[in-house]
Amino acid sequence: MSCLSFCTCQYLDCPEHPQKHDGSCVPCIEKNLREHEIPACFWNKIGDTESAKSDYIFMRFAEKVIEVEGAD
Repeated sequence: MSCLSFCTCQYLDCPEHPQKHDGSCVPCIEKNLREHEIPACFWNKIGDTESAKSDYIFMRFAEKVIEVEGAD
């Protein structure tokens, strides 16, 4: 199944980008799980593309989700 219809990742140079893997997110997810990180598409979903550029770690994402959810 191709995820290109909903993929929001703009890091087209990434070797794990779905465009380089027949539209599959599997290489990206595997890489992120191995490195204890959250994929860029999750950061994009909460509207924080700036943090995604530098700090993908679980804790920063959790903190940002709490910040965003608390703002509602």
